[in-house]
Amino acid sequence: MLLIGCSSKQSNNPKTVYQNDYLRYFMEEQTESVPSKNPYDAVIKQAAQRYAIDENLIRAIIKVESNFRVNAVSKSNAIGLMQVKASTAGRDAYRLQGKAGQPTTSQLKDPAINIDVGTTYIRFIQKNHLVGIRDPKVLYYATVVAYAYAYAYAYAYAYAYAYAYAYAYAYAYAYAYAYANGAGALLRIFDKSRHVAIDKINELTAEEFYQHIQTNYPMHRQPRYLWKIKNAYNSIAMID
Repeated sequence: MLLIGCSSKQSNNPKTVYQNDYLRYFMEEQTESVPSKNPYDAVIKQAAQRYAIDENLIRAIIKVESNFRVNAVSKSNAIGLMQVKASTAGRDAYRLQGKAGQPTTSQLKDPAINIDVGTTYIRFIQKNHLVGIRDPKVLYYATVVAYAYAYAYAYAYAYAYAYAYAYAYAYAYAYAYAYANGAGALLRIFDKSRHVAIDKINELTAEEFYQHIQTNYPMHRQPRYLWKIKNAYNSIAMID
């Protein structure tokens, strides 16, 4: 569900973590190659065109999330190729598509449905939380960071807490919490004001933005996830 493993060595200072043992841990772990072809390429291409999302980003997320395993299910019940949680990303994707409810487990094990739901959420992040970022590569990096958090932790904890109350409140709380700790946490690295943050981001090159995230993000999981997606993406681009 977009959860990423933790190093056994941790620090309260993300800069220290990144600059020392944690960076070495990154480099030692990413060893799997990306397949030159996969049976879902046609579905990925279709979803990419439908939602105007880079198809190699979709492939990279699938690689990191499930290693192209259709039936992958995490301990937190994130399902399928893009490790979608039905009650969070699945429900939001359905809502954005004008549907009620959420996809079933069997539906999320269907490659076409899983990829469609996951790509819908990527589109949602870009058009709602990160709108205004001009550089496509910076937007790609920002999307990955927001995607890594919003449904991995924020919704999981928000729903667990808020379901003690009315459902409408639960959903609103979970949505707000996901933004605050996903795209919101990303933007607050630059400024408390969303508009000022976007302006500051637009002043950076893609490499400057990437390094800023690696050294300034308040939690280590998102920079690590971004690093893994970037590696997978670059490997796929080389194959193409």
